[in-house]
Amino acid sequence: MASSSPAPIGGTSPSAGRVLAPALDRIIKNAAWRKHSALVAAAKSALDLLSSPTSPIPNPSPTSPSLLLGLPAAAADSCLHALLLALESASPKVADPALDCVSKLLYHRLLVGDLGAAAASDSSSSSASRLLTAVLSCGALADDAMELSTLRVLVAAARCPSIAIRGEGLGQMLKTCYNIYLSSGSGANQLCAKLALAQVLVIVFARVEVDSMDVRVRTVSIADMMDMSDRNLNDSSIVQVAQSFINEAMEGSDVPEPGTPVAPAEMDGKEDAGLSKIREDGLTLFKNLCKLSMKFSTPDNPEDQVLLRGKVLSLELLKMVIDNAGAFWKTNEKYLGAIKQYLCLSLLKNSALSAMSIFQLLCSIFVGLLSRFRSGLKEEIGIFFPMLVLRVLENVQQPSFLQKMTVLNLLEKICKESQVIIDIFVNYDCDVDAPNIFERVVNGLLKTALGVPPGSTTTLTPAQDQTFRIESVKCLATIIKSMGSWMDQQLRIGEFSPKPSEASLNSIDNPNILVGEDGSIVDYELQTDSGSADLSGASSLEQRRAYKIELQKGISLFNRKPSKGIDFLIKSNKIGHSPEDIASFLRNTAGLNATMIGDYLGERDEFPIKVMHAYADALNFEGMDFGEAIRYYLRGFRLPGEAQKIDRIMEKFAERYCKCNPNSFTSADTAYVLAYSVIMLNTDAHNTMVKDKMSKSDFIRNNRGIDDGKDLPEDYLSTLYDQIVKNEIKMSADSSVPQSKQPSSVIKLLGLDNIINLVNWKQAEDKALGANDLLIKNIQEKFKAKSGKSESTFHVITDSTILRFMMEVCWAPMMAAFSVTLDQSDDKAATSQCLQGFRSAVHVTAVMCMQTQRDAFVTSVAKFTYLHCAADMKQKNVDAVKAIISIAIEDGDYLQDSWEHVLTCLSRFEHLHLLGEGAPTDASFLTVPLVESEDKTQKSSTTTASKRTNALQNPAVMAAVRGGSYDSTTAKNNASPLVSPEQINSFISNINLLDQIGIFELNHIFAHSQRLNSDAIVAFVKALCKVSITELHSPTEPRIFCLTKIVEIAHYNMNRIRLVWSHIWKVLSDFFVSVGLSENLSVAIFVMDSLRQLAMKFLEREELANYNFQNEFLRPFAVVMQKSNASEVRELVVRCISQMVLSRVNNIKSGWKSVFTVFTAAAADDRKSIVLLAFETMEKIVRDYFPYITETETTTFTDCVKCLITFTSSKFSSDASLNAIAFLRFCAVKLAEEGFVCHEKDTDHQPNNLDASDGNATLHKDDHVYFWVPLLAGLARLTTDTRPTIRKGAVEVLFDILKDHGHLFSQSFWRNIFESVIYPLFSVDSSTPNGHINITEDDSWNSETKTVAVKCLVDLYITFFDVMRPELSRVTSVVLNFIRSPYKQSASTGLSVFQRLTEGLASKLSKEEWKEILLCFKESSVHTFVVFHKIVRMMQDIEIPDRNESYSEAERYSDHDIYNEDEEEANMETASYAIVKMKNHMAQQLLVVQGIVKLYEMHRPSFGAEHMGIILEMLAAIASHASEVSSESTLHMKFHKACSLLEVSEPAVIHFENESYQCYLKLLQALLHDNPSVSEDMNIESQIMLVSEKILRKYLNCAGHERSNDVSCRDPALHWVLPLGTAKKEELSARTSLVLHVMRLLGGLERDCFRRNLPLFFPLLTNLIRCEHRTEEVQLALYDIFQSSIGPIIST
Repeated sequence: MASSSPAPIGGTSPSAGRVLAPALDRIIKNAAWRKHSALVAAAKSALDLLSSPTSPIPNPSPTSPSLLLGLPAAAADSCLHALLLALESASPKVADPALDCVSKLLYHRLLVGDLGAAAASDSSSSSASRLLTAVLSCGALADDAMELSTLRVLVAAARCPSIAIRGEGLGQMLKTCYNIYLSSGSGANQLCAKLALAQVLVIVFARVEVDSMDVRVRTVSIADMMDMSDRNLNDSSIVQVAQSFINEAMEGSDVPEPGTPVAPAEMDGKEDAGLSKIREDGLTLFKNLCKLSMKFSTPDNPEDQVLLRGKVLSLELLKMVIDNAGAFWKTNEKYLGAIKQYLCLSLLKNSALSAMSIFQLLCSIFVGLLSRFRSGLKEEIGIFFPMLVLRVLENVQQPSFLQKMTVLNLLEKICKESQVIIDIFVNYDCDVDAPNIFERVVNGLLKTALGVPPGSTTTLTPAQDQTFRIESVKCLATIIKSMGSWMDQQLRIGEFSPKPSEASLNSIDNPNILVGEDGSIVDYELQTDSGSADLSGASSLEQRRAYKIELQKGISLFNRKPSKGIDFLIKSNKIGHSPEDIASFLRNTAGLNATMIGDYLGERDEFPIKVMHAYADALNFEGMDFGEAIRYYLRGFRLPGEAQKIDRIMEKFAERYCKCNPNSFTSADTAYVLAYSVIMLNTDAHNTMVKDKMSKSDFIRNNRGIDDGKDLPEDYLSTLYDQIVKNEIKMSADSSVPQSKQPSSVIKLLGLDNIINLVNWKQAEDKALGANDLLIKNIQEKFKAKSGKSESTFHVITDSTILRFMMEVCWAPMMAAFSVTLDQSDDKAATSQCLQGFRSAVHVTAVMCMQTQRDAFVTSVAKFTYLHCAADMKQKNVDAVKAIISIAIEDGDYLQDSWEHVLTCLSRFEHLHLLGEGAPTDASFLTVPLVESEDKTQKSSTTTASKRTNALQNPAVMAAVRGGSYDSTTAKNNASPLVSPEQINSFISNINLLDQIGIFELNHIFAHSQRLNSDAIVAFVKALCKVSITELHSPTEPRIFCLTKIVEIAHYNMNRIRLVWSHIWKVLSDFFVSVGLSENLSVAIFVMDSLRQLAMKFLEREELANYNFQNEFLRPFAVVMQKSNASEVRELVVRCISQMVLSRVNNIKSGWKSVFTVFTAAAADDRKSIVLLAFETMEKIVRDYFPYITETETTTFTDCVKCLITFTSSKFSSDASLNAIAFLRFCAVKLAEEGFVCHEKDTDHQPNNLDASDGNATLHKDDHVYFWVPLLAGLARLTTDTRPTIRKGAVEVLFDILKDHGHLFSQSFWRNIFESVIYPLFSVDSSTPNGHINITEDDSWNSETKTVAVKCLVDLYITFFDVMRPELSRVTSVVLNFIRSPYKQSASTGLSVFQRLTEGLASKLSKEEWKEILLCFKESSVHTFVVFHKIVRMMQDIEIPDRNESYSEAERYSDHDIYNEDEEEANMETASYAIVKMKNHMAQQLLVVQGIVKLYEMHRPSFGAEHMGIILEMLAAIASHASEVSSESTLHMKFHKACSLLEVSEPAVIHFENESYQCYLKLLQALLHDNPSVSEDMNIESQIMLVSEKILRKYLNCAGHERSNDVSCRDPALHWVLPLGTAKKEELSARTSLVLHVMRLLGGLERDCFRRNLPLFFPLLTNLIRCEHRTEEVQLALYDIFQSSIGPIIST
């Protein structure tokens, strides 16, 4: 061993002479002079050369052949020669100084050259190689010190960059270290040899990675060695010595060495096939290691432990190489090829060994390959994963404990790297030709987690089984956690930064690599072509996954019912329709049950027979022996048991065999019989049930004469017999496996059924016997077959959608594993892993929007909280509560509907917490009146902790102790009425467990709800409302926990954007309405008060104009007010709204609508206190806060008006009703005071300034029209109220407002007022077809209201005529419509108002406007004539009996039709009504006549000829109508009879006619007198004459002389004149005054006028002389005419 450790390389390096001289002195000193004389001489010679003054050469030339830096070649050769002799001396005393010297030379980089080129021609290389050989030989001296020295030199040689150890030299170094490890008698040396070997490999492959000699490497550690079977590792002193040794050998390895010369040999190596010499040497070294690992013991010495140790060492070294492999390994085809060709072969050969250390190393190497090289070893991993991992994992009942623990630890390590998990699923579970590795891993872990099935035989102890269960659950939890981590990374959720420990597995593996069919490497990140076939998207993977699932479904169906399976696969387009396609499917598809294939091929149906023929025809038997052909034929299926099926199958075989081998048999019959015989022989020879075996002679005898009557050669049959007996015709290996296991058999799916069965998996033996050659050959064929397929491409995906498919596979097994373990186990580690798994599963399913799976996981965790049955609670249940809280905090954004389960748990937790504190329950407050509950609340605050024990005896605690199911809203009722003290104590202790969770954590969820995203907060609020309703509606224990949290949540989230807050409030609004209408009065009151708190808080925020959110916020108050049946709740709502309005009036905007909706509902309430309370607030609003109403939307003011109008309908207080109307007047005053002037859009705000744009005024909201209209329209509606006082008051207020504030209105607004407010007052539903009013006595609009309204209208119109001039015709029409009324009072009112209208407007009306008014007047007056026609029709069929016929007629017709008394009574009633109607009609007509005359008298100067024409037409029409009335003699006769019977006066028909004509004549006379020019134009004189003539003729006709005029003229003979009857005399008397008026008119005519008209009147005047008169005045007037008018004409 070295006497001292070398100085650090970073210091001053000594010269070669300073290193060599001491060493040579020691060699001379230790050498035996006789035995080592040559050595001593050489050493002295070398010392002489070193001590000569010319020996040192500071700067040798590059071409110097010297191997020692700084020495001449001669001195160097001499020194090396001496060292060689010392090393070859085989004497430890001599060799040790030499080894120490070589070590120092290498350490200080003083030795230069190539130590590996043994066959080199130059002397320097030869010397260097000899030196290396000599050093290596020292390791075989069986001396402990020499072994360590040798190892030190080897490490230094490997580390030194100035020399190159290549080829054989490197191999020899490896072999030497290997041998020291295997043969050294010192345990410390063995361990040092292992570390030295590992260090050499680290150095070599570090140089390979960078392709340079000068590299910086790490010092290996004993922890890198994992062979736990190495006894040396159990001795800490040995371990310490070994670690110190390697640390010394590598001292200063990380210190930079600038200026160190690089050996020229490094640069001289020629590259071979693209690899440098360094990398070639590394590749060779790797292959040698693989070969060392594949050495197996011979059958003669199966217990060769040395060989086994060497194998373990080589595998350990391979593991270390793989673990340290860098990027170069994955990018170089040769290195990848070496892994596939050598390392995978080594794994395959060693996989049959049962030594635990080997199995662990194989698993560790496999993990390294999977982590770093999975992109290039897709097929190999697909083989080794089932072989190494799944085989052990799925063995639940009788596994090797250590093997399975190794596998579980391996899986845990794999599962920690998320990308590996994803890649496995993408490349295997989504690949049709690959096993479902991920699915099988999850299912295998599930089986292990569930433990050994009850009643099964197992080799495991309970402790071992429990360990497996915990570890498997841990693996499942790690899998789902890794999936969540990968998802977070892809979706950038949270602050994703994987921990170093979690990323260690894949620390140097680049997952973004794709290996194509040709083995080329594709960098995912650099690939820009999105259409590349190598890049996989989630959509294509989904298709592949779906295709695989459907194919496996078809295979599974085939293995149960072959025909159905084939039909399914054909329909799903997995196989073709032809028999050839199906035969190919049966022949080539993995996973099909061989027995089922045989059954299907043997079917007798036509299509299966065609498939069987196609199956056989696809096989080529050419050149095959008959027995070999049968084996080949039956390779793919098992012959069915039915003889007929066998017959059909073998018949086709014989036909096909003869076709392929036409010279084999005479006919196919021969082949058929022989084939059948062979099958029978196979069964007979190899079936254990057959006792008497068939002999060879029996077989030959059975087949005699089968060749067309001839025998087949005996030798042929004998050979065939021997083949069958010695080698059974075997079917597919899985044919004996139960059908239920077929779909999950990855071996069959891979086509490895025969291969895997060749491996001896016995665990009891520990022999170094590897897999046989047949296994290796077949698996290598599989690799080659798959390497050319497109499926061999390794896919990498970054789309997180793939997690959905993964979760569909694993969620149910994980759910089962976690749930069962959590339910059955109380182990802290196991339950912790389960809950962590649940949390991760919720995270993944929630983010991936897998609603069903997410809800399932959340529900499971919620149920395991046991909050619904706290008496059974354990620590694991408390942990489940913590998990629920964590889920809520971490995944709240994605829980959606699952929030309900979370919040239910929180509600129950809070309930238990309160019970534990001894606080009174919410039910104690919600089942008593509100005032009492407030008092109790104050008292409860003084409760001391000493009362806790007593509080636990209350019914709520009893119910909690009894517990209930998770889904029950309340505890079990009367399930166990009595609760024992033990149960109480247990319950108390369990509640104490909950103290681990503080209320702070609970409140944290609600306080941080503002961090939830927009969708999540809405879902959260929905769930909270749902749970709250469940709490509040509990019949026995209503609670307010969630209700209070709702108020908190709304408070926390009130500052969210309007859009989100509106969605939140929509949910809360419905909740408050629902609970506010609760039958539990206390609950409803509490909810309304909570809503008030929220509203008060919300109203602190200002709202911009034209928004509606305040209204939506306050809407629950309005809905509850309208729908609640509880007067207490309604009163509370009114008080709440009143408080809000009075305290937050400054901020209320759109909320006014809900405020007024509430007060409107209150106004119609059936409780006086509510009405008066609401009206009191309304009074204050209108008086003090009116500007706040009008500053918001105009609909607000509309709602205010509606509310006041509703108060007018109050049945409790007429004063309130009238005050409400007065407030409407007040509203108008306020509007006027605040300047709400309705101007035209473009005017200068002058009230009477008209503009052409007046028609558009209503289109602009700036005109404030929207404030005045609802006020006026509301008053208008009140005018139809049933109460006279309200009607009258409304009319007066309406028109007072218009009159007082009309100057603020524009013309367009006035037009709107008339259209929407005023005109509707005079329209009723029973209006006539022509649109005019039809008022009846029973109309709610009585005469008083009508009169007031129309008078107010006329006054208003006169006042604002200048603005509303265009409305003249409609206003006139409204006024004159009263004339059309059949009642005198209405007509009188209409005429007086019309007169007022004309008086007020007389000076302002134009000619056209006068004409318009007069025409309207004319139309109305003419319309009144229809009343008379109705009377005529009414009396047409009425028969009135005479007074003196009452009894005589009755007696006369007693035997005939007796007059019906009822009908007579009805007729008399009709007649009476007609008489009244007639009198009213005539009076109305006379009023109209008087109105016309007054109109003329007052406005005579304003009328022209046209106007007078209209007036005269009106009077003429009335006069004509009067004549028509008087001429209805039949009607008058009936009236006469009726009046005599009724004893009433008859209608004054003649008076009506006289008055009409008299007024007509007077007006004509006045016009003739006042305006002669107009009279002349209108020919008034002739009109007067015609009217006069008509009057005289009527008089003569009445006197009985008119009709005889013509006769008397023709026949002047005298005849008797009969005296007039009484009726005629009366009529004549009535007409006298009118005749006298006419005669005076005639007498007063001018002489010329009289002369012109005398021919017309003279016959009439002469007849007047003849007729009878009732007074002498007629005769006197006639006398005057003859004397004063006719006389002078005759005399002249």
